[in-house]
Amino acid sequence: MVRTTIVIVLVLLCSTLYAGQRTASGAAPEDNLLTGSFRWAASQAVLYPQEVDGEKWISVKDPSVVRYRGRWHLFCTVRGVERSHAVVYLTFKKWSEAKTAEQQVLKCHPGYFCAPQVFYFTPHKKWYMLCQASDESWGSKYGPAFSSTADIASPDSWSKLTPLYEKKPANIKGWLDFWVICDDSKAHLFFTSLNGKMWRAETSLERFPGGWSIPVVALQADVFEASHTYRLKGMNKYLTLIEAQNGHGWRYYKAYLADRLDGRWVPLAGDKDKAFASMLNVEHGSQRWTDVISHGELLRAGYDEKLEADPENLRFLFQGVLNRDRAGKNYGQIPWRLGILEPAGKAGK
Repeated sequence: MVRTTIVIVLVLLCSTLYAGQRTASGAAPEDNLLTGSFRWAASQAVLYPQEVDGEKWISVKDPSVVRYRGRWHLFCTVRGVERSHAVVYLTFKKWSEAKTAEQQVLKCHPGYFCAPQVFYFTPHKKWYMLCQASDESWGSKYGPAFSSTADIASPDSWSKLTPLYEKKPANIKGWLDFWVICDDSKAHLFFTSLNGKMWRAETSLERFPGGWSIPVVALQADVFEASHTYRLKGMNKYLTLIEAQNGHGWRYYKAYLADRLDGRWVPLAGDKDKAFASMLNVEHGSQRWTDVISHGELLRAGYDEKLEADPENLRFLFQGVLNRDRAGKNYGQIPWRLGILEPAGKAGK
C-alpha cells in the first residue's frame, strides 16, 4: 500500500511539473516555437504595387505594420522608374482588403526614402517613422532619418524628415535598414552594414530622438540586412530576425535571442538548415508566388516603442518574388510583393 501511494504521488508530481512547463496554448516546450524549430505556411500575396499619383510602381517591399483602433496601418517602400524610392501608406480592417486599399505616397520627403519602421513613442504621445533617406542638404547620404505625427491615420500629417545623426559616425562605412526599440530607460538603434555585422547605438528616453552614441557591433555572423528586433511578450527575452543570403532560397531569415538589448545575441535559428524562415520550412499553397523570404516585419502584439511580439502567435509579413520573375533583372527592377507567414497548421485560422 505504501509503495502504491509513493508511485501515485510521483506520477502526480511529474504530471504537475510537465503541466507547469507547458505554454499557455497547451504546447510543451519541445513543441514551442522558441525551440528554434519553425514551420510556416505562406499565404497568397496580400499586396501588390499600384499606380499612385501617376507613377506605376514596380514593387512594394520593406513593410512596417501596426494594429491600432481596429485597423491595420501599413507602411511600405515602393520602387519605380521616375522616382526610385518612396514610402506609401494604406489602412484596412482585414488583410483580405489590403489589395484594394488606397495607397498614398507620404509627402514628408520629396526625394529618396525607404525601409520604414513605425511605432508609437509613449513619452511624446506621438507616432514615429524611422527610415533610410538621402538629401543633398544633409551631411551624409542614405542615413537614418525620422518623421513624427500625432495621427497615424493622416498620411499628410507626417513632419519633414530629419536626420538622426548630424554626421555619419567615423567608424561606420555603410549602414542601412534602421530599427529602434526601447526598454525601460533607453532607446536602442540597430542597423546592418551588408558585411555580416549588426550594429547598435543608444540614447536615453529623455533625449530621443537625439543624443545617439557611437555605434558598436552587436552581432557578427553570416547575416546580410534588415535586422528587426522585438521584445517577447511575457518573457525576459528579445528576438532579432535578420535576413541572410544563399541558403534554402536566395534570401531567407535567421533568428537570435538576447536577455538584454545591449546583451549577447545567441543563435536560435541561425543556420541555413535550421532557419527562422526559408524555402526549407515554408509550405506553399496551390499557387506558389515566392521562392524567397526577404525583408519582413512581425505582426506585433502592441504598437508602442517596446515592440512586443507574442511568442505564441508569431506571424511574419514579408516580401517575396519568384526566381523566374527576378531572373535577369537588377535589384531595382524586381517585382516584390507582400505575403504573410503563419505557423503551419494554423494558417487561415
